[in-house]
Amino acid sequence: MRLRDLGLTVGYGAPGPYNAITDIAGVQVGHTTLVSGDGPLRPGRGPVRTGVTVIRPVPGYVRQTPLYAGVHVLNGNGEMTGTAWISESGLLTTPIALTNTHSVGVVRDTLVAIDNRHGRTATKGRAAYWSMPVVAETYDGILNDIDGAHVRPEHVDAAFESAAGGVVAEGSVGGGTGMICHEFKGGIGTASRVLPDQAGGWTVDALVQANHGSREDLRFDGVPVGRFLPGSVVPTPHANAPASLPEPGTGSIIVIIATDAPVLADQCRRIAQRATIGIGRSGGGTSDSSGDIFLAFSTANHASPEYFMPGEAAAGFTDVRAVPHDNLTPLFAAAAEATEEAILNALLAADDMTGRDGLTAHGLTAQMLRRAYSAASEDLGRTAAKLDHASN
Repeated sequence: MRLRDLGLTVGYGAPGPYNAITDIAGVQVGHTTLVSGDGPLRPGRGPVRTGVTVIRPVPGYVRQTPLYAGVHVLNGNGEMTGTAWISESGLLTTPIALTNTHSVGVVRDTLVAIDNRHGRTATKGRAAYWSMPVVAETYDGILNDIDGAHVRPEHVDAAFESAAGGVVAEGSVGGGTGMICHEFKGGIGTASRVLPDQAGGWTVDALVQANHGSREDLRFDGVPVGRFLPGSVVPTPHANAPASLPEPGTGSIIVIIATDAPVLADQCRRIAQRATIGIGRSGGGTSDSSGDIFLAFSTANHASPEYFMPGEAAAGFTDVRAVPHDNLTPLFAAAAEATEEAILNALLAADDMTGRDGLTAHGLTAQMLRRAYSAASEDLGRTAAKLDHASN
């Protein structure tokens, strides 16, 4: 189930044909989902509720078509590797992977191997000098045996090789398998916006790994639905949980934004920053312990590939086009809306999941959302009536 399947929308923009990050030509997504075992946590053995998601920003070897990119950090209790170079150079030169907090290393190392393998093929035997892949994480240890090292190189390879355009699987898949959002089952979500012709006609897409937020803060289209879905109505994963688990509402969100608008590196950073607005509109973004890290890239311009190839002289000039800064407003709005809808899609797509120690994260169903929205709207109506009465 997705938000628009319910006849519901957020914002004013129109989505692309898939309402997904794959509405940008050439962008592909692949998942490996790992689910096994039940019962008490046995470190190293399970239960396993985790995985990896790979985003390929171009169909081929990224180093041959480096993309302008930018990063924004709302709150830094998290990790996204490779961002120091993106901030320095403004370029994305590798695929992007999402996984759990303790699997960043193996995923990164595997992407290095993939990068070298593809590099040797693309350059007739010469590997690139270096590779600094982008790998981001959120914590799935409430449901998953996070210390068990269950994500292995073959799982990363499988996600990379299975990456495709078109419809993107959402919810409890890939890196989002064991994630929790607003104390419901969370995970992977995606959405897109196509600007009207008078605003450039470009597309802005978002993909999130949503593992953040408290129940009472959840909002839909500005309405505080989470207040009408307390733990007494829909139990939270922390019901009967050990005291050693993180507090309810702690967690992180990773947002990857893609656009085909001709924007440069710092403009990508500014677009990434607007993911903050989409997270805030849905009720997140205020936790001290959260890792809220966002990356935006553009497929419209390509930097010179020679810079990244051994034995090649760098090109003297790179011709690029760029949207003027004062025309970026529609792109900012689209990034915020796509992020907000992607979070809601992640929630609606995820079913109930029971993980380690019998802990259960319940999915946010269409019926729950409709009932909470109706109750919250009635409550707001009563408040408005009181204000009208007081003003008269």
